[in-house]
Amino acid sequence: MLPLCALVFLSSLFCSACSQGTRFVHSAALDADGRYNIKWGFDESTITFEVEVETRGYIGFGLSPTGAMSSSDIVIGGVLSGSPYLLDYYTDSNRKVHKDALQSYQLLYGRENDTHTVLAFSRNLQTCDDNDKVITGSTVRVIWAFHAEDVGVSGPVYHGMNRGRKSLRLLNPGTSSSIPAGTAFFDLQNEEVPVPHKDTTYWCQIFKFPELKKKHHIIRIEPMIQKGHENLVHHILLYQCDSNLNKSEIDRGHECYHPNMPDSFFTCETVLFAWAIGGEGFTYPPHVGMSIGTSIDPVYVQMEIHFDNPSLQRGIVDSSGLRLYYSPSLRRYDAGVIETGVWVSLYHMLPPGMQDYITEGHCTQECLQESLDSEMPSGIHVFAVLLHAHLAGRAIRARHFRQQVELQPLASDDQFDFNFQEFQPLSQERIILPGDSLITECRYNTKGRMNMTWGGLSTRDEMCLSYLLYYPRVNLARCESLPEITGQLKFIGVKEIQEPVTTWPFVIKSPKKYSNLLFTEAMDKYKWTRKRGKAFNDIVRKLPINVRCSKIGQDEWSIQGVIISPPELKSEQTSAAVVACRNVSEIQCGRSLAPLLTACLLLILQTCLHL
Repeated sequence: MLPLCALVFLSSLFCSACSQGTRFVHSAALDADGRYNIKWGFDESTITFEVEVETRGYIGFGLSPTGAMSSSDIVIGGVLSGSPYLLDYYTDSNRKVHKDALQSYQLLYGRENDTHTVLAFSRNLQTCDDNDKVITGSTVRVIWAFHAEDVGVSGPVYHGMNRGRKSLRLLNPGTSSSIPAGTAFFDLQNEEVPVPHKDTTYWCQIFKFPELKKKHHIIRIEPMIQKGHENLVHHILLYQCDSNLNKSEIDRGHECYHPNMPDSFFTCETVLFAWAIGGEGFTYPPHVGMSIGTSIDPVYVQMEIHFDNPSLQRGIVDSSGLRLYYSPSLRRYDAGVIETGVWVSLYHMLPPGMQDYITEGHCTQECLQESLDSEMPSGIHVFAVLLHAHLAGRAIRARHFRQQVELQPLASDDQFDFNFQEFQPLSQERIILPGDSLITECRYNTKGRMNMTWGGLSTRDEMCLSYLLYYPRVNLARCESLPEITGQLKFIGVKEIQEPVTTWPFVIKSPKKYSNLLFTEAMDKYKWTRKRGKAFNDIVRKLPINVRCSKIGQDEWSIQGVIISPPELKSEQTSAAVVACRNVSEIQCGRSLAPLLTACLLLILQTCLHL
């Protein structure tokens, strides 16, 4: 029998090892009714969950590549006759459930009362099991289910309608919603806007910020999406407008980018904030806020809401908007936003039938050199990034270069979800210096499409953007690029366009097979194959680019409109590797306690013999 000192020491060591990672600092409701809730915490190698579900039967929790059941990593457990249980499963491509030969999830505890079941379990971020999903900082599609009955001898009973999915960033879960109680706020909100029965509508309205006698800081912005319109409101952008606009056009809503749009709407150029579908509110860090109330701050703003109505529903009336919390307690720095990526244009085009197509939008060294040298030679600090694409988007990276050598990405998402887009706070702020450069890289899948996909406003069109939240605020609003059109047209054999250009899109003159076609029609007429699409992709990424480098308002830096060659990169560093498969010698709590116990016992016995 072990001496008392050995038992006490062993118990302490065991409890200490197995309690690591069980501090639940993040939480989410996975269903709209709050019946399925999770909490989680993580460290460098392990993630731990606690699920609380309104059932006395089994609970299912899984990680899916698409949000569907097929090819998913699933754990199922419950409490049966007072004893908790947990089993590791996976599904094949036909959604058939299999018990995993390698049980990678460890049950920590379980309990139930008259209405709810609670389970806590953990696993390694990288389990080295092909049937388990690696958990990274990218978007994770969590699937969930539950049933009134526990798992029997024949396995889990079908869950029926008690199921769902939710996209989360488990290792980068966003900002806290907590702000001081009683913080003042104001709303920018549409009032019963009739949504047209068409695929895509951008609706704009100008608002005036509250009149303040001194400077304040906006410290949190959150969406107010009308209930039932969560899939209708695709994104909301907030722009700063000219303070000398026509006051009669305030509080008047109108369709954006429309020939009859009021003139004042064209003065609203600088992005102040961006929200996209699936995102929650954003709370600024304690040392940063959006300044309002001074002579250089926004007075008038335009709220742009993108309504996505692919089923062409009629009779929809929407009253969505934004809520902004502000405080007289000033932070140290004023925040700004820079839009980077691909300048939205028809010149941004994706061939059909492509499994993996890459576009790159450059925030060039020349733009950052000119603007930051003039405004902030010591550089700016990026603290959050929103990555934005549309339906064809599969992955996005905001890449950072210094003297053409790649640093770690500002932000990345290898599992981009069109229905879940929000600002990602950086774990460590990143300094952007004069002469640095950025590339927003987007990967797309157009396999199911028969025609070209164009850069544009519709969700069926594409974008490739990253919005950088940073401080201190400088006079730079957009830092983007666009590949030159001549090289793209040359690829399909275009020799000459009709000049002078009097129509948009412009018209092809020769060769004969494209004569009198719009360039968009010529691109669609070309017989695209996967091989040709890849060759086109390789060429486009090397084409000269048109630089966009604009100031706040409608002014531009001198580099705007200059044609330059894309940079030649000296090296490339990818984002930090996923935790590697552990060597056999590494000890993981709950994986195999035998080596741990053996080592501990030897140490304890040696120690106690000398007492």
